Amino acid sequence: MLESTVAAIRPLDEAAMAAARELQGRLTKPAGSLGALEPLSVRLAGLAGTCPPPLPEPAAVAIFAGDHGVHAQGVTPWPQEVTAQMIANFVAGGAVVNAFARQAGASVTVVDVGVATPLPVEPTADPAGPRLVAANVRPGTRDLTVTAALTRDEARAAVETGIRIAGELVDAGAGILLTGDMGIGNTTPAAALIAALTGVDPAAATGRGTGVDDETYARKVGVVRAALDRHAPDPADPLGVLAAVGGLEHAALAGLVLGAAARRVPVLLDGVIAVSAALAAAAFAPDAVGAMVAGHRSAEPGATAALRHLGLDPLIDLGLRLGEGTGALLALPVVTGAVRVLHEVATFDSAGVAEK
Repeated sequence: MLESTVAAIRPLDEAAMAAARELQGRLTKPAGSLGALEPLSVRLAGLAGTCPPPLPEPAAVAIFAGDHGVHAQGVTPWPQEVTAQMIANFVAGGAVVNAFARQAGASVTVVDVGVATPLPVEPTADPAGPRLVAANVRPGTRDLTVTAALTRDEARAAVETGIRIAGELVDAGAGILLTGDMGIGNTTPAAALIAALTGVDPAAATGRGTGVDDETYARKVGVVRAALDRHAPDPADPLGVLAAVGGLEHAALAGLVLGAAARRVPVLLDGVIAVSAALAAAAFAPDAVGAMVAGHRSAEPGATAALRHLGLDPLIDLGLRLGEGTGALLALPVVTGAVRVLHEVATFDSAGVAEK
């Protein structure tokens, strides 16, 4: 599945992008006056292969959840059981992501791809509410400071879970996918992935996550540095990087991005977990970047390093660091607006407006 998905990912359609640029130049507004929305609409036309591209709706948020063996190194003060408890909150509709999803009219799918503790809720299939999917590859990763977090087979299984979920959501009618995540301690493997795949120093890739104190932050940077020294992951081998220092939710999110790109559907990235996974997706298939839209700039410093490496500019910057898909949901109206302009704004000729 992974190989066939990567093989299906193609470059953006140049003719559709040229048509979108030409149309932008004829709309009743000064050229370039919509700033970043204009190149975004052009890129989405190239992804869809038509101008104007389809409106990015309905939206579907996929939250992948997993736990981390590196939790044992004291990189976060939060107990690991919170991962499972938050999944119950997502399914009950009580989290921030649920509030934002209701506002945006987006569906929410929660995927247990590697939670370590028993879930307090059962898998569900209710299309009217948040859906929980059981797809647990293993109950949490191993401690990446001691051994590889995952085997290559486990990393592949998680990636292919993300590909499968992307296909299911697109087949159900989703016009845009949004990344979400949950996993206590998951900013540590995210930092390791970013450092491994971009070459930045671990200190530049590592942030304070849920808001750790100075002592814990220094420990976290040391953990990331030690893991990279131990495994020396090769950025040309993204599956190996995910196995060595990644998390199950990171690998699944990489698969979601690849699955969306193969189906020519945009994927709106959330924060640092999502962009670390997007780096892996781009290492598998560089043309997958064409399907990526950076929803926001996470307060985590590694997110900026990852976005710079991908060549993506975030749509909003609000100092967010929650995860779950919250920043992507807040950026969703911006993406929709960029496309709606191409559908609904009159041209100078059709409106009878004189050009300069």
